[in-house]
Formats: sequence, C-alpha cells, structure tokens
Amino acid sequence: MKVFLAGTSLLPDYGGPAFSVSRLASALAEAGAEVGLWASDQSAALTPLLSARSSVRRLMGTEAEALRRFGKVDVLHDNGIWLPHNHRLAELAVKRDIPRVVSTRGMLEPWAMKHKLWKKRCAWWLYQCGDLRRAQCHHTTAESEARNVKTLALGVPISVIPNGVDVPKVHRNVADNQDEKGIRGGLKKALFLGRIHPKKGLPLLIEAWARSRPRGWVLQIAGPDEAGHRAHLENTIIAEGLSKVITFLGPIDGEMKQSVLFNANLFILPTHSENFGIVVAEALAHGVPVLTTTGAPWSMLVERECGWWVDATVDGIAEGLGQATSCSPATLHAMGSRGRAWVRAEFGWKHIAEAFLATYEGVIRRSSS
Repeated sequence: MKVFLAGTSLLPDYGGPAFSVSRLASALAEAGAEVGLWASDQSAALTPLLSARSSVRRLMGTEAEALRRFGKVDVLHDNGIWLPHNHRLAELAVKRDIPRVVSTRGMLEPWAMKHKLWKKRCAWWLYQCGDLRRAQCHHTTAESEARNVKTLALGVPISVIPNGVDVPKVHRNVADNQDEKGIRGGLKKALFLGRIHPKKGLPLLIEAWARSRPRGWVLQIAGPDEAGHRAHLENTIIAEGLSKVITFLGPIDGEMKQSVLFNANLFILPTHSENFGIVVAEALAHGVPVLTTTGAPWSMLVERECGWWVDATVDGIAEGLGQATSCSPATLHAMGSRGRAWVRAEFGWKHIAEAFLATYEGVIRRSSS
C-alpha cells in the first residue's frame, strides 16, 4: 500500500502532531507500507523523529510537486484542517481520484471552534465544510472527539484510533530506587510539558498552586512560548509570590526531555481542550502519574488508578493537587507503574499502525466499489 502522509509541521516545537505524524510514518513503513511524508513548512527533511535508517520518503516542494514525485498513491492522509494547504490537498485528492483520510486533530472540538470564531465561520462556509464532506474517512483519537465530529452531520465515516507512544526502557535508578524520583532529601517535582499557550490552562494551574501551596513540591513548566503567553504567566507567578517554586525550563527534547520526565513525581496537564493529549501518554510511559482535566479524554486515569481527572477550573485543579501531593512516594510510584503497563499494552505503535492500515484498506474498498 502506498500512503501519502501530510502534516503542517514536523518540528518538535509544533507540539504533539509533529511527533505523532512522524512516528506514524515510521510505524506504517515498518508494517510494510510505502510511505511518503510531507509537511507544509518543508520540515520533512528536518524532523529528528525519523531515524536515518527509516524507509519513509521525505517529500519536499508544494503539495502537487510532492504528490507528483511520489507517484500514484492508494490513500492520502491529511492531518489537520483550516489551513490553505489542507484545502489544496482536498482539491488535489478529488482531481486525482485519491481516497482521502482526514485526522481532525482536535480542531473541531468546542473550545477550538470558538477560538478565532469569526475567521473559522468564514472558512467553514467558504471551503472547510465541503472539504470535510468530500473526505472518505475522518480520523479522531478518542470517542469524545468522534462524538463532537458526529454532531456536525458531515455524513462521513469516523475511525477512532488513539495516538501511539514510545515506551522507553525504565531508567535503572527509577526502577530500582523510588528515592531517585526526586524524593530523597529533596523536593518532589510536578511537571507541565507542552506549548505555553492559553489553551493549555496554565493560568488555572498557577492560581490553583497559589491556593494549595503544596509543601515540599516544586512545579516545572517546560515547552516553547507562543504569542508571549509566558510573560503573562511570569507576571502572575511573581504577583502570587511563587517564583521560588515555579520555574520555566524552556523548550526541551531528546535526552533532556526523557530525563525531566523520569525525574518528575507528578505530571500535570491543566488543559481546556485536547483531542488526545499525547503528553499524558508520554508521562505514563515514563512511569509518572498524571493529573489532567476533563478537557482531555483521559477519564480512564481514574479507573486504571494512575491519575486524576478533574474539572478544568481552579477549584477542580486545586482539589486534584491536594489529593496528588498528599500521596506518599510509594503510592505515586505504584500509580506510575500501573500507567506505564497500561500504555505499553494499548498504545504501542505496532498496534496503531495495524489499525490505520485496516482503516486505509476500508477506505480504498469503499472508493472502488
């Protein structure tokens, strides 16, 4: 099977989709597909998330040029909507009679739809609604996202497949000695990792932290700043007198990212809206329990006894913080271990690639019948 896989950007600063699209390309290739990977910002050649030995073809140029160089494809899988390149890919797919799968990537979630509302309303009626109706399949990463897409009555089948995640080998100190998780004679660490953007709910977290002021804990905020949001947060931290316990790490990746995750005792994602929240899966994969909000589709954290799922409000986050930071080191360690086992069992890339290939095959059959 020949798959043209498209994204907006494959650079780490772009966030979760850069990782998930790149890793999906590799997983599909490992499963036997011929994969061409393209990004509108021409970052296919720059992404560090494909190994040098990967058989994935990194495609450059415009959408049309990349498709022409890659040759006749069986399916076009676009990740994201709204942007001009998404519309051009939709038109190319119709013109060349290529079945098209669209991963909505949370961009049709209620919070996202309200963000820049008037621009999106114009785009919706000009082209976006029609482009979505002409797709052969919509892909969502969670049932909650699928339900929101269904309310739009687009008349297109929906396939629910979660993002995959790499499960690292357990760091020897973490596996053998709980004290190495920042507990021995020091402060316990809560971590936020992601884009520093209003959508992520960091003002809620800072206010909740100011209210609860968990003793013996510090909060680390890691990730790239967007639109100067970090400066606003820093002012709030100073005003609340939290400068000694809340610090910014800046963008992190690779070994530094893995080290920060391994040394965290609690991961926090105070988000307003996520279609998946791949950082939650990454934290669990590193054996870190998670506190997140109902803005992310992770209710199973509670059922699996590896985290907290609270209202996306200051009250909800503060209550969750109080519970999480009151847990003993042994309890936090056990919760992280359960989360790691869950991720390994259900979010491995081999399973995810097989699910996508089955979806592609269904789309191709329907298109040819």
